[in-house]
Amino acid sequence: MSGRVALVGAGPGDPDLLTVRALRELERAEVLLYDALVDPAVLALAKPECERIDVGKRGDGTKGVAQDKIADLLIEKARAGKRVVRLKGGDPFVFGRGGEEASRLRAAGVPFEIVPGVTSALAVPAYAGIPVTDRRLSSSVALVTGHRGKEEFDHRIDWEGLARSAETLVVLMGTAWLDDIAARVIAGGRDPATPVAVISRGTTPRQRVVTARLGEIAARVRAAKLEPPTVIVIGPVVEFREHVAWYELLPLFGRRVLVPRASDQAGELVHGLRARGAEPVPVALLELAPTLASEALAASLARAPECDWIVFTSANAVRFAAPLLPRPLRARVACVGAATRRALEAGLRADVCPEVEAGAEALAAELARAAELRGAQVLFPRASAARDELPQALARLGARVDAPEAYRTLVPESAAAELHGALAGGIDAVAFTSPSTVEHCFALLAPAERAALCARARAAAIGATTAAALRATCPELRFTVAARPSMSALVSALENACSEDSDAVS
Repeated sequence: MSGRVALVGAGPGDPDLLTVRALRELERAEVLLYDALVDPAVLALAKPECERIDVGKRGDGTKGVAQDKIADLLIEKARAGKRVVRLKGGDPFVFGRGGEEASRLRAAGVPFEIVPGVTSALAVPAYAGIPVTDRRLSSSVALVTGHRGKEEFDHRIDWEGLARSAETLVVLMGTAWLDDIAARVIAGGRDPATPVAVISRGTTPRQRVVTARLGEIAARVRAAKLEPPTVIVIGPVVEFREHVAWYELLPLFGRRVLVPRASDQAGELVHGLRARGAEPVPVALLELAPTLASEALAASLARAPECDWIVFTSANAVRFAAPLLPRPLRARVACVGAATRRALEAGLRADVCPEVEAGAEALAAELARAAELRGAQVLFPRASAARDELPQALARLGARVDAPEAYRTLVPESAAAELHGALAGGIDAVAFTSPSTVEHCFALLAPAERAALCARARAAAIGATTAAALRATCPELRFTVAARPSMSALVSALENACSEDSDAVS
């Protein structure tokens, strides 16, 4: 039985630049062979059971898989009947050796498809505010590999001819040979005063840009200690950067933000942070599991038709309890937060859902305004570690509250190692989404790590309950509270907190 191979472009670095078709291929992949620079967030889009094989080549020569071996692996896995994705940085057919691999697959009789990707040759300059063409300054662009510079392949590149013809030159993999490239372009007739930009790690929060004149650029890049991968842009269009640069101006650009989360959650938060230029660092500190008291939960839910209110304060409670509720229900439903309301939409409708997160007393008062609570029966499915503030507040207003445990929060085995690794790279901010993430995070920190985090980082809490947990667990950490219980508001709160720090420094 023969499988198939998809040669897929992973884009230039930013995971949000992955194409829809590439996403579909990743989600269906059974075997994934990937390049060195593919973002881990892209790799995570494949199924957990997908076999992942690192075949990336590094510029320092310390690691890599020979090209023939990569092709052999593709053929072997496809002939085993697997759906194989060969994930390549940028576009497979733009200096990506996609043509070589496709030729080997055709010769072996293995079916394959090509999924183009966003090439770094165009996307990286765009993220640096440089249009590679502009009708006022440049009507032609040439894409050139700078790999190996003046070594054995150099004779195949007519640098002098390119200097006379294309108005914009975009050079990939040319960092090590920038002196020679600049000299030959000048020898071809380009003015040494021609503007040049060298963009390192473009489209990522670690993007750095050095601009200079053609005759000075190599020395400037060395002085700045700019590291590959880089994209080099030569031509008058580089001058647009002064007015068009946008990516580095995003409010959280370059900030490394720790995202303590459940093992299968955090997508919306990560996307929101990335859209503001941050580098999200997700660490799975929670693992959600069904309650061990399943009989007690079933008994409580069986009494739901007799209840006046059902209250959900998290999407997780909806996930574990709502599918088990008998129908029909006469009870009104209350929830906290947009994520919880969206989770309900599969089968229940919220009668009360505060726009701004309410503390226990305020939420109880909101229910009391909607209907008399004295003598009312309230069902409140919750986490094993949930606090008693809400049941107590409802009881003070005369309600009879049944608060069964619907699920447990556990600490994954890998949590400590992931957290220590994240902190070792430096953390500028933390986004806390629940009291459990707060408690698990600080329980795993060594005293020195805790002190370093509090000294450097700003934090944001998604709501009053999470904020209370932060005050109790780590009062020395500076943090702000989101204006409402949503991921977008949490990102905005973090943005405001970091902005205050920047203003203080300036």
